[in-house]
Amino acid sequence: MRAIRRFTVRTVLPEQLAALDELAQNLRWSWHAPTRELFASIDPELWSDVRGDPVALLAALGSERLEALAASDEFTGRVRAASEDLQRYLRDPRWYQRQAAGSGGELPRAIAYFSPEFGITSVLPQYSGGLGILAGDHLKSASDMGVPIVGVGLLYGAGYFRQSLTRDAWQVETYPLLDPDGLPLAVLREEDGTPVGISLDLPGGRTLHAHVWVAAVGRVPLLLLDSNVPENDEAARKVTDRLYGGGGEHRLQQELLLGVGGVRALRAWSRLTGAPEPEVYHTNEGHAGFLGVERIRELVGSGLSIGEAHEAVRAATVFTTHTPVPAGIDRFPKDLVTAYFGGDNTMEGVPLESVLALGSEDYDGGDPTVFNMAVMGLRLGGRANGVSLLHGQVSREMFEGLWPGFDPREVPITSVTNGVHSPTWVAPRLAAVEAERMGLDEITAPEASGHWLDTSRVSDAELWALRGEMRGELVTEARRRVYASWRERGASPAELGWVDDVLSPDVLTIGFARRVPTYKRLTLMLRDTARLKALLLHPERPVQLVVAGKSHPADDSGKRLIQQLVRFADDPEVRHRIVFLPNYDIGMAQSLYPGCDVWLNNPLRPLEASGTSGMKSALNGGLNLSIEDGWWAEWYDGENGWGIPTADGVEDADRRDDLEAAALYDLVESQVAPAFYDRTDGVPGRWLEMVRHTLATLGPKVQATRMVSEYVHGLYAPAAEAGRLLAADSFAAAKDLAGWKAHVRGAWPQVRVDHVESAGIGEAVQVGDRLRVRAYVSLGALSPDDVDVQVVHGRVTEADVIDEFTAEPLALAETYEAGRHAFGGEVDLDTSGPFGYTVRIVPKHRHLASVAELGLVANA
Repeated sequence: MRAIRRFTVRTVLPEQLAALDELAQNLRWSWHAPTRELFASIDPELWSDVRGDPVALLAALGSERLEALAASDEFTGRVRAASEDLQRYLRDPRWYQRQAAGSGGELPRAIAYFSPEFGITSVLPQYSGGLGILAGDHLKSASDMGVPIVGVGLLYGAGYFRQSLTRDAWQVETYPLLDPDGLPLAVLREEDGTPVGISLDLPGGRTLHAHVWVAAVGRVPLLLLDSNVPENDEAARKVTDRLYGGGGEHRLQQELLLGVGGVRALRAWSRLTGAPEPEVYHTNEGHAGFLGVERIRELVGSGLSIGEAHEAVRAATVFTTHTPVPAGIDRFPKDLVTAYFGGDNTMEGVPLESVLALGSEDYDGGDPTVFNMAVMGLRLGGRANGVSLLHGQVSREMFEGLWPGFDPREVPITSVTNGVHSPTWVAPRLAAVEAERMGLDEITAPEASGHWLDTSRVSDAELWALRGEMRGELVTEARRRVYASWRERGASPAELGWVDDVLSPDVLTIGFARRVPTYKRLTLMLRDTARLKALLLHPERPVQLVVAGKSHPADDSGKRLIQQLVRFADDPEVRHRIVFLPNYDIGMAQSLYPGCDVWLNNPLRPLEASGTSGMKSALNGGLNLSIEDGWWAEWYDGENGWGIPTADGVEDADRRDDLEAAALYDLVESQVAPAFYDRTDGVPGRWLEMVRHTLATLGPKVQATRMVSEYVHGLYAPAAEAGRLLAADSFAAAKDLAGWKAHVRGAWPQVRVDHVESAGIGEAVQVGDRLRVRAYVSLGALSPDDVDVQVVHGRVTEADVIDEFTAEPLALAETYEAGRHAFGGEVDLDTSGPFGYTVRIVPKHRHLASVAELGLVANA
């Protein structure tokens, strides 16, 4: 019999234990080991049963146990100490406050961070993979650093999905419903106690309503919009039913609620809490791009034109793309977007054509029938970035059509390489050793990381024993999960005695866990099953594999890869050496990373934007074995693991996979396994040299604290400064910039380089010579102050392409009739080799963030 309504009855804590509620509700416990230890000590068995969920633990405690705890002076003293520690954490100045004090106040007062998913803890399952985990680590590190971020997302009623397997190894998805009242969340309420209501107009006269739940991520509030509210009809209630579920229109409704509704939720949050309005808006991937449309609507309502509002919004917006392939971008039919922004749904003061122009693929190779969310993100983002150096390059090439005439290197997309939140991912036992022996502040102090090279602090024998303990814990956990998985697959206990011998705490353990799209190549390891078996079953140097990952529910090709892998792992000959663990999530990951000796990553280069799982392994003393893609292409140094050679340029996909799989087998057989098993007095000295080098050199680089500081200084601070400049004096600069851009765009068809002359060099050009350049240009209705006339020079290829170039401005020399001018200057020839130059004209204005911002250039 089904209940017609469900709710959670919360425990009433004795006064002496009241602080436990705040400790449970603030998600700092998810990365603060002392707080978790406090909750675990209440009832270790129950703590395990509720999978480390403090809210569930408190709800499950009986009154007798609570009374006993309240009567214990020792326990109540620990509660008070933990509460005081949390209050200090929430109150005291941190890194950001010190930066702001020394910067003259130009750092933003608040930053809004929009993401469709946030991976904070498995207790709050609002993530599917790397994008969400990255967002969660971003918030947690911002909290630790005191960065005034407010997260904005959606509350999904069933999260992503729970993965299990059939007997035939096919992935099955289930969607257990989450009860927000049983989660570490609180409803945002008006002063009269009623829930804050957010509403959006939908086609057909319908309205989408949402409430706002708030998660406390340390110092960072995370606002999550929920459409499962009484005011909605049945269809509207399902808008936030699950992450990445439903078809195109369902996804569009989610992204409208995230972007437009998210801005409205921020306004309510500031109004009710007194928190400052954000000065910077960070869009984590294109899903939240409609936030810019809502902010334009707000400013148009205050008296600005569309163009002026666009400039003001753009200046203060940061857009991060995580997608290395066009197929990974959300693209909606223009007709669908028209239904939501046209007719009766037209936003006041924001015409449909203005919205459509933001996401239009009006460039060579674009599809005029679609609306592209990443293109909108770039057009609304005054600053944009990829998530590794290589991904920045890939992104500039992928989106260069938006800036025709410019070299891809000038496309205004920079990069900030992702990082990970070490207190979340480093095994507590390793973190304790690092704090005690090396003075590492949760392994975030770069100068202390170098102490790993000092064997007097932790001997090789101690380090090897520590790694062995963590490997043993993984083996125990893997056996538990394999047993549970087989029971779900229909096996009886009588069939599962073999599970007790799955994996070994003494065998070289390689981990592979991630989402399962085709390009990540889950089954590359199976290209030659005979060779893989030989590695797994080697009599002296065996290898064991721990594999996990979810395929999107609609991705049957990914599910077939999982099935192929699991069927291999089911083989009685090798099932003690390879396991697939279903339902990969944060909880599983926290046991996987510390327990694996090697972390394997073999994507199809260059399709891995960043990939952070290998970073988490490295922080736990694991070595990476990876294709040189994403972050590994940037920081692999030959001593912190192994780079798998790639078959770049081989167009036959099967041939390429065969070549790269063979290279993988060769590495494991000839380098990885021998290094692990070559022992002196029972200790692999060369292996531990690599582990120490990894901890010392990668430790500081892969931190999310490093990442967040780069965002603060490289993107947030400049965006805040630009936003303030354009908003000052009733948006005078925004009005000036918008008017200037309109003038330049209208006049640009008449702008050209008419003629270029050079002098100063003879037939035999030598280093030290000076090339004199004079360019005659027509500017039409533009003045010389509106443009930069530049000489672009550098090394050239055999095809006369300037491969490495510098752009230098030429000075106005003469002005003639009919908008014609002469510009001149000199170029120092300071390097030998093939050299070439050209002249171009680009727009120039003090408020432009990039020379390519308008996408206008007149080349000679």
